[in-house]
Amino acid sequence: MRALDWPCCAAPSLLHSWNTLALHAVEPNPFHESWYMLPALRALDPGETVQFLLLETGDVLAGMIPIARKPRYYGRRIPHLGGWTHPNCFLGAPLVAPGFERAFWRALLEWSDANAGNALFLHLSGLPLDGPLHAALAEVLAEADRPAGLVHREERAMLAAGQTPEDYFTAALSGKKRKELRRQLTRLGEQGEVDFCRESGSEGLDDWIEHFLALEASGWKGKAGSALAQRETTGALFRQSLEGGAAQGRLERLSLTLDGRPIAMLANFIAPPGAFSYKTAYDESFARFSPGVLLQCENLLMLDRADIAWTDSCAAQDHPMIDHLWRERRALGRISIAIGGKLRRIAFARLLKLELGRNPTGIA
Repeated sequence: MRALDWPCCAAPSLLHSWNTLALHAVEPNPFHESWYMLPALRALDPGETVQFLLLETGDVLAGMIPIARKPRYYGRRIPHLGGWTHPNCFLGAPLVAPGFERAFWRALLEWSDANAGNALFLHLSGLPLDGPLHAALAEVLAEADRPAGLVHREERAMLAAGQTPEDYFTAALSGKKRKELRRQLTRLGEQGEVDFCRESGSEGLDDWIEHFLALEASGWKGKAGSALAQRETTGALFRQSLEGGAAQGRLERLSLTLDGRPIAMLANFIAPPGAFSYKTAYDESFARFSPGVLLQCENLLMLDRADIAWTDSCAAQDHPMIDHLWRERRALGRISIAIGGKLRRIAFARLLKLELGRNPTGIA
């Protein structure tokens, strides 16, 4: 496994291999694709502390993951190695070519052993717990008898194909709730001309982005100081990633408009066989019409796409809106893994026991 400072990965030759790997990864992750990851690193890691670990076989890039040395572990001064994420990265799965899952994990753990430095363990967050990557990791850990623990688990709403949008809508919501939503759409139509607009590509994207940022900043996120536009870094990430996603055919935009003015907006990342609901915003002055819910009902048309088997909501667990509409759940976890020699592993085992209680949890 080869380590590179992240700016090196923007070189044309490696960028081509990165994009090819992303298109064929055993588990899709748009947040680790070049068009999203590079803007995130430029905005959030100007000191260039993050490295990429690359698994290569011949001239083929078979796996990659961003790694950082972290001095603190959820507020405590515990140095460790960790997969690099940030608050607007909603999945931590590495990009791995099919058939190389076990080879990737073995190489990552061997590199971590040899390059531990002062790190006590390896911590991976945002890993899907029901796919081939997790299954392969469990096998590799078991074969080496390497201590590890699932230190956090969450389930977030997911939309899975198998029904028409109409049938899914009927099954997900009570008759009373469906009637209320139809009434709200009718009442909204009394305010002006209502339209749903679904777009891909780059045409009109700049205006769409500015409308979205303004809409988000006008609501509760703006009041809380967490709107994307309120920080130069997150505003730049949003603009650049949507531009890059559109250029790569990975972006779908959905809007609910009233007399041509957006009152609810949604950006989806398309990464077959999956999709990811990245960001959504709505005009809170129209809250009585539930524009955000109406837009998500329109988003059920994702079920008609032959290339999309599921859509990850990217929402927090127990989200008050999307959990009632999307019935399926996706399990994600944070996994801590022993690295280095015997004494380091003993120290890690004690820390893991303190974190999890008397019966540390394996990852199987």
